[in-house]
Amino acid sequence: MKNAKLLVSALLMAGTALFSSCSKQEEVAKNDAPSEETLSQIRALGFSTHDVKREGTDYIVEGDIRLSASDLKNKYADGKLLRVGEEEQYRTTYLVRGPRTITLSVSSTLPSAYVTAIDEVVRRYNAENLTLRFQRVSTGGNIVFTKAPSGASYLASAGFPTSGGNPYSQVVVNSTYLGSNPGTNYLATILAHEAGHCIGFRHTDYMNRAYSCGGAYTNEGASTVGAIRISGTPSAADPNSWMLACVGSGVNRPFNANDKIALNYLY
Repeated sequence: MKNAKLLVSALLMAGTALFSSCSKQEEVAKNDAPSEETLSQIRALGFSTHDVKREGTDYIVEGDIRLSASDLKNKYADGKLLRVGEEEQYRTTYLVRGPRTITLSVSSTLPSAYVTAIDEVVRRYNAENLTLRFQRVSTGGNIVFTKAPSGASYLASAGFPTSGGNPYSQVVVNSTYLGSNPGTNYLATILAHEAGHCIGFRHTDYMNRAYSCGGAYTNEGASTVGAIRISGTPSAADPNSWMLACVGSGVNRPFNANDKIALNYLY
């Protein structure tokens, strides 16, 4: 933990911004601010209402989680609030039903380097010999990676699996900010993180995102989509997990030993 703090401090002193794998800090125009009713719905689902951003008819919470209007009305998990403690590996209530192959496709709105990064994402997941296999297809994937709207304030965003056992169907990527060739391993780290959300993983530092993001203590909220500790993962914070909320620019985070335990326990 001490080393993690020193790393964050060094990055900040060097002028390197830390982002949620998902979040770049920008002002949100007042006319785009969510209404009190919407914030109440987000709060009722158990998500944090800190720094909620609107994008079209969707809302981005906790840095990179995408909620639609229908999600805001969804009670999930029979309305039970699932809360756990401290920093561990977490999953949502709904998971992807397997065994099955999940196809990934990259929209033509993204540069070709993103296809290379997705191939690395596929390699990383398949190397774990899970009951979920991943395969890139040219179009129409179960999960489609596509360009974020102009002015997006995150690196990438995604949602959680459906009650029917399917992965979330889309990852929106801020290629305007990331650029046309941000580096395969760095980009694969971001996209593998979002794919992790799509199959049911929450942030490893969900109970205190300041661990990877810096700043004040922030609890993302015990959501009714589930924040359930994965058996066998550590009860102490994990500085290298691919599902940490924030990642430094250019950082590569392949699955570490605890990530592999979590992946193999669920799938």
